[in-house]
Amino acid sequence: MNCITLDNILPDAFAADKTSPGDVWGRRVSFVRGEKVRIEASSGSGKTTLCAFIMGMRDDFAGQIFFDGTSSSGFTQKQWSAMRRDRLAWLPQDMGLFPQLTLRENICLKNALTGFRDDAWIVDACAWLGIEDCLDRNVGRMSIGQQQRGALVRALCQPFDFLLLDEPVSHLDPRCNKAVAALVDRELRATGAGLIVTSVGQHLDIDIDKRLSL
Repeated sequence: MNCITLDNILPDAFAADKTSPGDVWGRRVSFVRGEKVRIEASSGSGKTTLCAFIMGMRDDFAGQIFFDGTSSSGFTQKQWSAMRRDRLAWLPQDMGLFPQLTLRENICLKNALTGFRDDAWIVDACAWLGIEDCLDRNVGRMSIGQQQRGALVRALCQPFDFLLLDEPVSHLDPRCNKAVAALVDRELRATGAGLIVTSVGQHLDIDIDKRLSL
């Protein structure tokens, strides 16, 4: 997949106000594979909602989303499942980790579905982010910043054409931010994938090609 196009997307909750000062809602905007895009907005303006629309997790919007020119409006659940397994990787803001499981178990649950990574890659990625000593610790006993880094490793355990990161460094200090950015950049270069990253002000420390606002 080489392109995602949002054609006049507007959440149903915003339907009373058809205008938007930003670059996304009610506009036509495309994301191209290989391009790194940052979406900036204030809290509550719909960054997480936008990611959920692109991922097919929500459909409460007007307008259409096109993947390589094909509208998602007629996608079956099977098609969406394949899209989320093979084409779209997502780190949600709430991370979605299981607190009663270890970090390794959380990561391996995802990797078992895709078979995309081997154990050595998982250990290396965790070491890169400084959380290798957390692999066999229950997630519920990890700090929020450690969980955020662990959730990124899990998100990368699949093939993808686009990587969606929803406020991926909101709980990280500058040093950890740089480590996350370096790992993301490494994987983008390896796959040729596109990046869509949201921010409320604490930006992922990575060079971007385009900046949009909601």
